Formats: sequence, C-alpha cells, structure tokens
Amino acid sequence: MSIKNRGLGKGLEALMGSVPSADLLRKPVGYINKDVAGTAPASEADIMRIPMDKVDANPFQPRMNFDSAALEELAASIRALGLIQPITVRRVNTGRYQIISGERRYRACRMAGMSMIPAYIKDSDDQGMLEMAIVENIQRQDLDPIEQAMSFQRLIDECGLTQEQMADRVGKKRATVANILRLLKLPLKVQHDLKVGLISTGHAKALLGVEDPALQESLCDAAVSRGLSVRELETLVREGRVPASVQPAAQVPQDLPEQYNRLLSCMGRYFSRDISVRRNSAGKGSLTVRFNSDAEVEAFLNALEEAR
Repeated sequence: MSIKNRGLGKGLEALMGSVPSADLLRKPVGYINKDVAGTAPASEADIMRIPMDKVDANPFQPRMNFDSAALEELAASIRALGLIQPITVRRVNTGRYQIISGERRYRACRMAGMSMIPAYIKDSDDQGMLEMAIVENIQRQDLDPIEQAMSFQRLIDECGLTQEQMADRVGKKRATVANILRLLKLPLKVQHDLKVGLISTGHAKALLGVEDPALQESLCDAAVSRGLSVRELETLVREGRVPASVQPAAQVPQDLPEQYNRLLSCMGRYFSRDISVRRNSAGKGSLTVRFNSDAEVEAFLNALEEAR
C-alpha cells in the first residue's frame, strides 16, 4: 500500500502554506487608555497619553551623556513599533509634567516625531523624584563610574541618606557604596580619564592608594600613555613614584593613526585654538576642542548639518 507524502521535509511552506513575513504582521503599539486632557488616571497603573509639548525633562537627571547613535536606533524602533515601555512622570502645579524615569525614551520619541507619549503619572515631591530618578538609573547599570559616584553623593547630600540607607535603596553592599564614593576623592584629571574610559575602575582604585594628588595624576598619565594593566599600576603605586622607564611626559610623542590626523586637520578649519587628542594603545581616548567664540561652534555645526 502506498503512503501519500504529506510534505514532510519540504519546509514550513509545505506544512503551513504561505507564511507572511513577520514584519508585515507587526504594528506600532497603540495605548487605548485615555488622553490626559480628558480625564485623570483612576490609579497609578493607568497609562495616559500626554502631549509631548507638556512634558519637561527631569531637573534631577543624574545621567550626563546620551549616546546619539543609540538614540537614533531607539527612535527608528519607535517609528516602526511605537513606544513599548511608557515613561513615568509627575504632575506639577503649572499643568505640566516632569519626567521621573524614561528621559532617554522621551528624547527618542521626540526624534521620532511623536506628538503624544504614553506615561504613568505618579505623585512625588522633589526628594522622592530625585531618589526615584537616581535609583532607576543606577539599577540600569549604564552610568559611568563617576556618574554613579556623583549620583550616590546626591542621595547623601540632597536626600539626607546615610551610606547604609543608600545601599539598601540601590541594592548594593555598604562597602561597595563606600568604594564608589571614594572615586570622587581623585583629582579631576583622573576622574575625567575614568569617565571617558582611558582608565578602568580598577586603575582608579589603585590610584586611591596614593595620597599625593600630583603623583596620582602622573601615575594616571603613565597608565594611559603606556597602556599599563591594573597590576602594573599597582606595582608603581607600591613604589610610590613614577620610574623614568614609564614617564608619561609629552617628550615621548604618540604616533596617531592616520584617521586622527585627518580629523584634526578637518576640525582645524573651524577652530583657531589647539585641538588635542589623547589615546591609549587600546584605542580609547578623548578629543578636546577649544574655541574662541560662538561663531566658531556655529560654523562647525553648520558644516556638519550640511554634510548630513
């Protein structure tokens, strides 16, 4: 007796018929809860649609930098699928709203051209808002070490929390909180290098073993210019000096890759003052631009916008 072939081995289409692309089935998220102009939320669980022009940034926002490329990607996703996770705001006396959490989503929605944004509305005073904003950012674990340390310090100074209370709020051990706060004792130059990724948190903790700020800066420069590991830096810290073999002074010029020279040449057309580049052997670094007037910045910005 013959057995009729039912299509096994011929792929999904043989078994299920024509399958449409998943992208064709996806539609932007649409929240059906009421517009904020029409009624008040019945509870904090309600999602309200608020006009974008009535929402203000969080004045207590602990994050200092928002990656523009990542915002563009999020905006593109929002255009295609809508905002999946609503932001959280509080109502202020002027009939406006301030963001408690979700400023990155809010900025991306503006880039995406949205006129309304879905949001939860919570009652909160300034201290509660500051606490929620800082704790939410810390829990997301995408603040750099200095931003995190400054956020901890704000919880102590502005919310009156002890280190132990703060550790409970952010779900970390008290010793961890204390170590993070110690980073703010480093010279500003060292804090900058940690913030932009020229050195790691391990390097910074090693430098905390030195009391002399000038020596801390010199050892930091040595770590950056020579690409020292944390263990190598710890050895120098124990010695308490910067050996001649690792002197970080500018007497040993760094050979920059060609693209950096092209960048400096291009930017030099718009800025009359020096432009400096710091780069370690791993390719991490910083670019410092000094300008004489707003006109120089405006000319450079216009050139960028025309190029886009």
